[in-house]
Amino acid sequence: MSNPHCVFCRIVRREAPADIVYQDDDIVAFRDINPQAPVHILIVPRRHIPAVAALGAEDGVLAGRLILVARELAEREGIAHSGYRLVVNNGPQAGQSVYHLHVHLLGG
Repeated sequence: MSNPHCVFCRIVRREAPADIVYQDDDIVAFRDINPQAPVHILIVPRRHIPAVAALGAEDGVLAGRLILVARELAEREGIAHSGYRLVVNNGPQAGQSVYHLHVHLLGG
C-alpha cells in the first residue's frame, strides 16, 4: 500500500528523485538529501507504514530486515568497523518529520 502524498512513497515509486543505494522486493534505501554525517542513508519499507507505532505483529520480519539491510549498507559504505548509528524517530516530539517508517544509518 502506498500513500500518494508521502515523499518516501514517491521515491519508492520512482516519482521523486533519490540516490538509491539498495532495493529489493520489500525495502528501498537512499542517501539523505540533508546528510547529518558523511554517510547518511535512509532505509524504508516499500509499503507505507507511518511510524514504529503503526507496526503490527505481522511486520516483525520486515522490521528486522530493515536493521539487517542497515548492517549490510554499513559494510558496503566502509563504516562497519569504525562504528555507526541507527536512528528511528517515532512521532513529532522524537523528531519524526516524514511519516513513513525509516531507519537512519549514520557514520563516517
